[in-house]
Amino acid sequence: MTDLLPAVTDVDAVALHVEDLTGMAAYYREALGLTTVTEGDGSVVLGRGRTAVVVLQHTPGLPRPARHQAGLFHTAVLFPTAADLAAAVLTASRHPRSQFVGSADHLVSNAFYFTDPEGNGIELYHDRDRSGWRWDGGQVAMDTIALDPRTYLEQHLTEDALSGITAARAKVGHVHLQVGDIDLARGFYVDTLGFETTFAMPSALFVSAGGYHHHLAVNTWNSRGAGPRASTLGLGEVTITVPDREDLDAVSDRLRLAGFAVADDGATVRTQDPWLNSIALTTQPA
Repeated sequence: MTDLLPAVTDVDAVALHVEDLTGMAAYYREALGLTTVTEGDGSVVLGRGRTAVVVLQHTPGLPRPARHQAGLFHTAVLFPTAADLAAAVLTASRHPRSQFVGSADHLVSNAFYFTDPEGNGIELYHDRDRSGWRWDGGQVAMDTIALDPRTYLEQHLTEDALSGITAARAKVGHVHLQVGDIDLARGFYVDTLGFETTFAMPSALFVSAGGYHHHLAVNTWNSRGAGPRASTLGLGEVTITVPDREDLDAVSDRLRLAGFAVADDGATVRTQDPWLNSIALTTQPA
């Protein structure tokens, strides 16, 4: 039994607890060009086509998380082309309830950062071709280089991408979490779940499967020393997908051996990291 996640492991839609379901659903439709995938009692799943990006769960009465608490840093939405990213950046920046946080050339990708109306971080990004990524000793070269939004839009925005925004593809590319301790996070996400480290620094850790730059990241930039999460708005659950049931069983065995509680309903394995961030693992569609 391998201790690594399969190379085709991926991340799926991120669940968020929200106070204003109607307003938040409208924001993600208008600002990011998402459409309704499914809608039920107290929840809305939004995405592009049939690919879910966020699951909004109406959970009124909870407080917003404090800046220093463990939880969500951002949900990163991946676009297949630079034009598709530019279209999403323009609509997000024009939305009156968006807060633009910044933008950067990360060498492996170009990224633009926003905050939604309830304080959840969002990254909108497009990957550079993998052939241009540089690796050294198992770590991918990443950086944070100034990226001017106006110049990016001038170079990449097209009328076709803007008019066809809701029809273009998009998916969750990675999820970035706030945690209290990097070594403890490495023990869970690398040593137990089975991701591989792709980039590490004292205050942050980036991990992936199959040589991607990162499927998950954790940092202590605001949350160093944070303990287990209280019940708040914001992050509900991160979903990781693997090819088949055998892979779920392997992860479940590693979690139990490491002392983590596991709930298995036959289709999904659920657990919590050391900060009570909920992690779901499920199989990919055939």
